[in-house]
Formats: sequence, structure tokens, C-alpha cells
Amino acid sequence: MSNSAQTLIRPPAIAGTFYPAAPDALTDMIDACMAGARDNGLSPKALIAPHAGYIYSGPIAASAYRTIVGRADKISRVVLLGPPHRVAVQKFCVPSVHAFRTPLGDVPIDPAGIAAALKVPRVEQSDIPHAEEHSLEIHLPFLQRVLGDFTLVPVLVGGPTPAETDALLKALWGGPETLILISSDLSHYHDYDAANRLDQDFRRHIETLSPEKIDDEQACGRFPVKGLLARAQALDLRVTTLDVRNSGDTGGRDNRDRVVGYGSWALEYASSARLSDDDRAMLIDGTRRSISNGLRTGRPAEVQHGSFSPALETYRATFVTLTLNKNLRGCVGSILPHRSLIADVAENGYKAAFGDPRFPKLTPEEAALMDVSVSILSHPRPVSFGSEAEAVDALQPDVDGVILQATDADGQTRRGLFLPQVWEQVPAADQFLRHLKAKAGLPQDHWDNSIRLWRYTTETFH
Repeated sequence: MSNSAQTLIRPPAIAGTFYPAAPDALTDMIDACMAGARDNGLSPKALIAPHAGYIYSGPIAASAYRTIVGRADKISRVVLLGPPHRVAVQKFCVPSVHAFRTPLGDVPIDPAGIAAALKVPRVEQSDIPHAEEHSLEIHLPFLQRVLGDFTLVPVLVGGPTPAETDALLKALWGGPETLILISSDLSHYHDYDAANRLDQDFRRHIETLSPEKIDDEQACGRFPVKGLLARAQALDLRVTTLDVRNSGDTGGRDNRDRVVGYGSWALEYASSARLSDDDRAMLIDGTRRSISNGLRTGRPAEVQHGSFSPALETYRATFVTLTLNKNLRGCVGSILPHRSLIADVAENGYKAAFGDPRFPKLTPEEAALMDVSVSILSHPRPVSFGSEAEAVDALQPDVDGVILQATDADGQTRRGLFLPQVWEQVPAADQFLRHLKAKAGLPQDHWDNSIRLWRYTTETFH
């Protein structure tokens, strides 16, 4: 190969240090990490995964890559964003080389993706920041092993705003053929307990799509992460935490004074996201157990955290609906996520049975005959409108759950919520909105500039 051709390929910078340089040893190490990763039945559009040496973060990264094994043949492009550690980048930087090399072969750069990125403000092109950077390269052998052939759009992310990163991701988002991958470790060089506290806080900010709450201590890749969360809000993505540990867990218990945190997350479109049948059954059973405990003790069942799947331990908002002979018998829920999914259904199931003011407390006889339905809510997104007619036109029958907030004649804030199932009883959007205003305690013909609407979707099962 000529020298000019060689300069078009970025050679591996961390082979032999962060991961084995020998192809067979590298393959064996990746396969061992993947063998220990759980199949969660997810179908993510985007992943967040760590970038330390494989001995430290390989198992955590593998939990992210395991989620794309089932659709590996459909992914032909990876948009990879990560932070620079050696050469400063102001906003964004893409390379000019034609491929990134690893011991497993060359990963071609997607020229169309680079061209699209360069049309976004504040994107520069230089190979210098990429030459020795590990945060992107570390993911490539895993991706090569899982996906086989694919093209790459590598972007180093300096200090942009979430809106700037959101704009870049929007330009590169693509369709099912494109995987978005954000590279980030978590807290750095705290003692084990302090790191766990910081990393669990970060986990909650990810799960609740709260980029504004992420601070400088929580993740080296916070800037691309914040941008991804902004995109997730806009596109109604749902987050599942896959694994959160630190080097004190993976590198041995003898060194817990200065640890680095690692985590992995999967982001799916909420409209198509689906829990596994086992997790669904666990939620229905947990709801019934909480109601049974309420009948015996007057309290919801306590949830023993750490014994459930990652999906059930993720913070999500739910509504629990109880019916008796197909008639509503109680319905209580959470609008925003503020505790684990399994804990939320336990609490809301108890309140639906014994705390819905529209009904008397559930009796043991009714509990034996009741049907239980659980709805998992996506993150509410604001609905834009300039008039009541525009609000009606903006609603999507049989799809949208809707939250309404307004100020009444006495200056009091009023709120009402309808699950998407309500469309079955009120299929016309104008009547749906009128009934929602009534549920909020407002006259059905009330309209003023204080009215705000949010939409969400649900995964509902019984």
C-alpha cells in the first residue's frame, strides 16, 4: 500500500493497551463479554456505552451491544459521538480519513454522513484530535464483532449546548439503518460510595430525560449525552438502564479509593417499545400483590430493589387501571417518572384500589374478580397550537394520551389527564378535549391563553 493510501486510514491508537492487539485474543475477549450480557428484547435506536479498557468496562459495554444483536443485519451505519481526552475540540470535529483501522480490519467512514455533519454549524474537520483519541476507537471492535460490515460517522464533541448537539444528531439521525452511539464514562476518581451516589443520580437524569440536571462531575461525555436526551424528548424515545457499575466492581475490590463509573443505556421509540412478557407478568403480579397487601395491612407492598430486571428498575411513570365486569373500578397514576417502574405500579395499584376518590375502597370479593391494566407513559411533549381549533386538529385519536393544564376563574391551576384508551369512548377530538376540560374541573366550553397541552404515548397491557 502506498504512503498516500496509508494516510487515508487512521491506525489503531489503543490496541495492546485498552484491548488486545492480537485479533484472536481480541475476539475471544469480546465474545466473553457478550456471553455474559443479558438479552432484554429491546430494539434501540440509540445507545450510551462506556469507553474504558475492556477489562474495566467491557462487560458494561457488552450489555449495550447485546441489544442490537437481533437486528444487526438491518444496521449499516453507526453515528458515534464521544468526548476528546487529548486534543481540545471547541464544538464538534469529524475526521478526513477514509477509514478507522482496528486489529479486526478497517471500518470505512461514511462520506455522506461527514458531508451532512459539515453542513451543521460549528462542525470542523481535522484528523489531529482523532489520532490518539480512545473514546471512539474503543467501541469499534465490539461493533465489528456484532454488526460485521458497517460505515462510520465519528464525531468528537467538545462543549456544545444540548440544542447544538441536537441539531447535529437531527442531521445524522437517519432511519432503521442508522445506530446512534454515545460514548461516555461516568464519575471519575471518587471513592466507591461517592461514585455510586453520583452515578445513580446520573442514571435518574438519563431515565427521566433531564439533561438540565446533569453536572460536570457526572460524565465525561455529558455534552453528547445531553444532546441525545434533547433529541429523545423531541422524538418520544424511552430509556432503559442496562447496567451501572464502576471499576471497583469490575477491576477488583482492592482498589475502591479512586474509581471510575460506567453505565449503558438503550433508547427506543416509545411508540414501538415493548417490555418482555416476563416483565409484563411481573408488573401485573406486583400490582395484585400490592393490592392484596393493602387488604391485609392497609399499606402497599414493599418493593425489594435489586431483584428485578433492569427494565423494571428503570424510572418510569405508570397508570394502573382496575375494572370490574368491564366497568372502571379505580385508576391512579404518575404523570412523570419519579421511582422505579416496579415500585410505581405497586404504589399506583394500591392507590387505585383504596385511594381513588370516585370509588369506595376495594373489597376482598371485588379483588378476586377485578382485572388489572398497566399503562407505561412516555415522556410528555408539549402540543403547539394557537387556538382551540388548532389544538383539536393537533390531537391524534387512538394514539395520544393528553394532559391539560389551565387556570380557572379563581386563579387556581387545574389539571386533567386522559389515557389513550379514552379515545374508545370519545372518538371525536373536539369532544375528547371538552371532556378533558371537564375532568380538570373546567367548563367544557372554557378556553383562554392559560391552557397548555402535552401528549404522550403508552404501552398498555393486562
